[in-house]
Amino acid sequence: MKRAYVPPLAVLSILLALCLWNSHKITESTQRWRDQLQQTAALAQAGEWPAAVDALRKSYQDWSSLQTYLHIVSRHDALDDAEAMYQRALSFGVAREDSEFQAEVSDLRDQLRLLAEMERLNVKNVL
Repeated sequence: MKRAYVPPLAVLSILLALCLWNSHKITESTQRWRDQLQQTAALAQAGEWPAAVDALRKSYQDWSSLQTYLHIVSRHDALDDAEAMYQRALSFGVAREDSEFQAEVSDLRDQLRLLAEMERLNVKNVL
């Protein structure tokens, strides 16, 4: 192989590694948040509203801790939608409005799944 090809191949390899690492980090984080939200919904369904609201606040704090990173690597509109869903779910949780709370948490879990899908390295996202 000619030496002229080595630097471009090295750069492409590094970019691929960074893309794969980013995809893994986003998938891991969104799965953690989705699990937290599932636990939150179960607490609310059991009528343990203070624990459910506390669990949701902790999930939101966990979500907030990665906002700088997420705003660098993800689409802002998807992040803004998830942020608004967290806030609405917190409002419904404090008001103990079960059906609205469950629906908002379910939508938020789906939004987080979509966020992970957007960062996954596949043909659909490349083309």
